[in-house]
Amino acid sequence: TSNIEGAFAEPFPLKEMIRITFITGAGKLARQKYDDGAAKAVTSTLRKLGYEDDSSASCVNECGGTFKLQHDTGKNLKTVVVFPNISGEDDGDNVTGDMNGMKISETASLLPEGSPEQVIAMSSKAVFERMLTSKCPTWSQKKGCLAAIEDVKKLVEELDAKLLSGTPFTDAEQDMYDSVSVASLDEKEAYVKSQMHSQVENGNLTKQEREMLLIQVSEKIEALNKEIAEFSDKPKKLEKLTTMKKKATERQSLLEDTTPKAPPRLRHEAEIQKLRVELSPLLQLEEGAKGRLLSVKETQTLARKDEILEEIEELENSSRGWFEDDEAFEVRVAASRAAAAAKAKQKSGKKSVSTGTGYKATSASKWVVPGAQKKTGGTGAWGKPAAKKKPAKGGNVFAAMMMDSDSD
Repeated sequence: TSNIEGAFAEPFPLKEMIRITFITGAGKLARQKYDDGAAKAVTSTLRKLGYEDDSSASCVNECGGTFKLQHDTGKNLKTVVVFPNISGEDDGDNVTGDMNGMKISETASLLPEGSPEQVIAMSSKAVFERMLTSKCPTWSQKKGCLAAIEDVKKLVEELDAKLLSGTPFTDAEQDMYDSVSVASLDEKEAYVKSQMHSQVENGNLTKQEREMLLIQVSEKIEALNKEIAEFSDKPKKLEKLTTMKKKATERQSLLEDTTPKAPPRLRHEAEIQKLRVELSPLLQLEEGAKGRLLSVKETQTLARKDEILEEIEELENSSRGWFEDDEAFEVRVAASRAAAAAKAKQKSGKKSVSTGTGYKATSASKWVVPGAQKKTGGTGAWGKPAAKKKPAKGGNVFAAMMMDSDSD
């Protein structure tokens, strides 16, 4: 247990989640090779460190700090699968050396590794609900999530049929069957539908979503009108169709009264704005340096510009929702860039106004060409006659005293 405690006490210096498998037991034929308390020793130590038992945990970053017990019927082995806490920083090649005695599962998955479908299938209900808010913020993205859940359900149902036919599972199929159940997918599906309904009721729809829903409900009402006309002689069927039409009409009125909302901001908007603030003086330096050679210091400074642009692009792409189409994503990116440009223009305008304040206009100086006569006409600066200078009183007495002093 001391080895387990030492290995998992601190987060692993990794950016992406890993799956660590401990073999703690086996079936009847190989049971004697393992201590009966091996699984308990591993799980109790992990719980002591704050790890949680999550039978739906999978190899995604959101499942860090969890573990689950599994029985691999194909290999007849009992295991404890651990998804460690990670710090988000890569520590290079030293990671392998810290994992002696641990077996990293290399079982291929039926679903693409790290794909939204895999995360939806493998995550616990609590983790899934948290991720739905950040990864599928809009109504249309939640609709895409529903379609993904349906696809995974079909896959699990196919595995059920294969099991009933007596066909052995592959390792990947066994792992999938042990980790995912139709019941858990039904819970997630119901949660997504409730969130979609709430968004419509609260009017939390974009312009494109509102228009699409209005088209759908109009087509539904039109189809119901045709059925009502067709089954007018069948009271029970007619009553059911009339109720359906009433609900559709109410939904249509709700959508018509809904004011569309602006698309949600990019997930990493704050980080992107910080980089744009850092980028602004570099762009000014580049613009001011046109037509001349750059100094060594200026060249080194401008080298950071390309790095910032790449970082901004990466943050923009990572802000994309799970099931967001290209058009919707481009609208959000364009809105982010337009807001940044408007803010920069506003800041630039304020700066120019502030530098202009306190300016005092002065009249141009008048130069007199040598030999030319002044046009003042003996007047002063304000057009009044210039006052004649009078000799100071006592001036003659002082001059006489000086003359007497010289004659001595």
